[in-house]
Amino acid sequence: MASGAPARSSRALYVPGRAWFARSAQEVAPDLLGGLLSVASAEGTVVVRLTEVEAYGGSDDPGSHAYRGRTPRNATMFGPPGRLYVYFTYGMHWCANVVTGTEGNASAVLLRAGEIVEGVELARSRRSSSKADRDLASGPARLATALGIKGQHDGTSVDAADGHRMPDAVAGLRVPEIRSGPWQSGPRTGVSGDGGLATYPWRYWLSGDPTVSRYRAV
Repeated sequence: MASGAPARSSRALYVPGRAWFARSAQEVAPDLLGGLLSVASAEGTVVVRLTEVEAYGGSDDPGSHAYRGRTPRNATMFGPPGRLYVYFTYGMHWCANVVTGTEGNASAVLLRAGEIVEGVELARSRRSSSKADRDLASGPARLATALGIKGQHDGTSVDAADGHRMPDAVAGLRVPEIRSGPWQSGPRTGVSGDGGLATYPWRYWLSGDPTVSRYRAV
């Protein structure tokens, strides 16, 4: 298990341009920690502070949806970067990723967990089974549900290629100017086969944060 640098005093956030996402998923993933993802709808806006993420590659990553090539389901993973890749799993849940890397080469960062910092009442109504607010977005399916992310959000842009976000944007992402911390990394959770081994320590989380999901080996 690896640890990152201790926290810095600055917590300034900004909207990254497309080039920020055009890096490997392993580079982008820890830089997302402490960032704010917002999703607007007719019901209102929910904002989550990201506390846990997982990096996934392409044909070289046995834990990735893109390991066996491009399909209609994973097409968004192949870029361009700076978009949401949203997929349906277990016949009941949506999960959200941020696409990274260069266009044509699949990679993405799964948004695993976070703290709801705005729109708590709306998140509670969407996650009525949660017993505590720290559980509202603790896990990738819970996070997507709390934010109201569904299939129609697949391909939604969260970058700012021109340095600005349109005021009517459905989703927005702000990231720390200085990497948040302290953070840790380790094996991905719930990934079967070689992709879940310690040789892929591509899960990243903020140390001690109560919203981080529980590690689960397969």
